[in-house]
Parts: sequence; C-alpha cells; structure tokens
Amino acid sequence: MNALRIPVALTLVVALAAGCASGPSGTPRATSPSDGPRPAKTTPPPTAPGLAISAISRAPADPADAALAGGAINDFGLELLREATAGDENAVLSPTSIALALAMARLGARGETATEMDEVLREVVSEEHAGWLNALDAALAVRSGTFQDRGGKDVDVVLRIANSAFAEQDFPWEDAYLDALASSFGVGVRLVDYQTDFERARLLINAWVDEQTERRIPELLAQGTVDNLTRLVLVNAIYLKAAWLTPFEKGHTASQPFWRLDGSSIDVPTMRLTAGFGYADGDGWRAVELPYVGGSLAMTVIVPDDLAAFEASVDQAAFAEIVAALESQRVELSLPKFGIESKPPMKEVLREMGMDRAFDPDRADFSGITPVEDLHISDVIHQANIDVDEEGTEAVAATGVIMGITSLPPPPIPMRVDRPFLFAVRDVPTGAILFLGRVTEPAIRAG
Repeated sequence: MNALRIPVALTLVVALAAGCASGPSGTPRATSPSDGPRPAKTTPPPTAPGLAISAISRAPADPADAALAGGAINDFGLELLREATAGDENAVLSPTSIALALAMARLGARGETATEMDEVLREVVSEEHAGWLNALDAALAVRSGTFQDRGGKDVDVVLRIANSAFAEQDFPWEDAYLDALASSFGVGVRLVDYQTDFERARLLINAWVDEQTERRIPELLAQGTVDNLTRLVLVNAIYLKAAWLTPFEKGHTASQPFWRLDGSSIDVPTMRLTAGFGYADGDGWRAVELPYVGGSLAMTVIVPDDLAAFEASVDQAAFAEIVAALESQRVELSLPKFGIESKPPMKEVLREMGMDRAFDPDRADFSGITPVEDLHISDVIHQANIDVDEEGTEAVAATGVIMGITSLPPPPIPMRVDRPFLFAVRDVPTGAILFLGRVTEPAIRAG
C-alpha cells in the first residue's frame, strides 16, 4: 500500500482550530455578519494545531444527487430515532450530522466493515454513491442569507455545516484516504498529539466544536473519551438559526394544556397564529409545515393519534408521502415553545442497527485509512439541542467519531550493558559461532 507520513509529504500550515468554518469548497472562510453575534470567550482556546492539506480539489457535485442523499439520510434517521431514544422522552438528533461524520470513516472502510456501514447508512457513502453527500453539502451551503419575512422585515438564515479530522501527527496515513477527504468533504486533517498529550487534543476538538456551534456545545468530548490509543477523531458540526416566514406574535403566546402520553396534562407556553401553512391529514395523523424565511428550509410537525404505533411504522417512503400531501391551507395553529437537548448512546445503537464490525478491534477493517495498525471505531459521540420560539428556530448538532488502536506496543525493556559480558558472532542459519569472547573491561584496541 502506498502510505505517506503527513508531516513530510503534505504542506503544513498553521490554522486556527476555532475561528474558521468550512465553506462549500472546504476552504476556510471568514465569519460573515450574518453568522450573528459571537459571545466573548472567557478562556483562550488551546494553541492551534498544524493543518495538513491534500492537493486534490473538491469533486464537482451533481445537484440531482442531493435529493438521493436526503432520502437515504431520512430513512436512516427515522430508524435511528426509534433505536436511540426512548419513545416516552423528549429527543433531538441530527441524522445529517451523524451520517457525515460516519461517512468520513466509511471512506477508509474495507470488506465486511464497509458492507455493514453501507447497510446501516443506506448506501449514502458507498462507492456507487460516492457523490451523494458531496452534492448534499453543496446544496446546503447556499441556504444562508438575508431574507424578508411576510411583514417585510429583513432577517437572517444561518445554516453552517463543517467537517474536520483531527489526526495523530506522528502516524502514517494512506494518501488515498487523505485525497478522499479532500475530494468528498473539502477538508484536510488537523495534526494533534494523542500519544503524549491526548488531553490537549481533546480540548482542541472541543474548542472547534464550540466555535462551530456558537457556544451551544462547549464540550462534545468529555474527559476519558480520548486517550493515548486514539489516532483519529472525525467531527461534524451543524448550526442553524432561522426565522419563521410568518413569525408568531409574542403577545399571543399563552399557557395552554399539553396532554402527555399517560393522559395527564401540563400547562405550557403555547404560541398561536392563524395564517397560511402547508397542511395535510391522513389515517391517524395530521401534519403542518412552517416555512422559514427564504423558503428553502421548513419545520414539518406531525401529530399522530398513536405516537408509538406511528413511529414504529413510519419510514422514508411514508414520510415522503406526508410531505407530498401538504397543501396550502389557512390554519389556526397552536404550537408549544420548546427547548430540548439529547446525547444518545450512539455506539450501542449503531451496533444494534447492524454496524458491528466497525467497533470490533479484532474484525474492523479500516485499512484504507492507514497501513500500519488496525484501527477501529472506539466510540461515536453525538449531541444536539434545539430551541423553538415565536421568532424561529436555533439548533445545533455535533458528532465525533473516535478511532483508535487496540493497545499500545509494550514499553521497551531497558538493558544496560554495564558489567562484564560474553559475546558471540554467529552464523544465524547454521548457528555456528564464528567469534566468541568475553569483555571484563571495555577498551579500544590500539592501531
């Protein structure tokens, strides 16, 4: 295999780990005013790592592939919601964030490991569909902007999706894998030192996520998730802040009962608005869609008669039918304000969904990433939160795929030849001693 050691074979530049986002081409871009205010940092971030950049350009994207990627991610996400969260609890996750982070690992998976990942991820990053996520990323990259709501007010939409890879600096990586990261995701790798300073590496990763999520996820990776066996952490972060096309009047928000699954009720702040929305109903469900300014983003709310039964049966095809059935209607809408956060146990869930080999140190095959040690995914960390109020929605998600080795090689055994010794110069194939001697006092022979 053709492997390269990054610090020698790739151009190294100093890049801030927290301070730039990845634009459509993957190149760092300056934060624009539309990104909104950034709170002052209370503590300085760790010193930024070097950045290794492949010379390969971002692959061109076919817009038709974006919808195919969206359908695959939706099907993956609907199953993930069922498997990763309890049906009687609040939950939020980002199927897109999880898929993008895992996809960066899938680029280096081989054999049955790749097959299992493809089955769970609905082929969204298989060799056959290599351009899907690239097309989706390109489509989402142009959603940000300043738009007018129905009242003529200028408001911003910010949708920022960033990917990054934090790799061990003293480690050989396959040049084909680095090229694939650049081609499919437009990213290089940030060089860190897991082997002797893994805590600093963890802080660097958290600082990057903190910046990309506007301080809403300050510590994706808790202490203990990264150690001296870690070699690569693949990270995705998504930040969304979008205003409703038709905002709710705050003065109309009032406390109203919300009925729990057990039949009890609780009074919650509920927004109220009568306006034109996409609406549909069917056997055991009703749905409404709230557009954000700009028209490219929307929130679809589905209210089933039986939540458990509906969740158990809905898949991408059923969801697509609901969306297709939406028609503009005048709707008297009551919608609770809400803010929730989730951090589901992704490793266990993904294994139950069929992605088992990737986590098994003895069976994982990520030989497309590095030729020298057997990598496996040691953990997948995902965190998401969302706040919905009268003005719109602010939501973030981050996913970290942690890859490491099974164990470190044993430390070298110290041996100091500091006392009299024997020596033998021998022929290895025959075992014959050609020279035999003893040294009781080392000396340099004259002449």
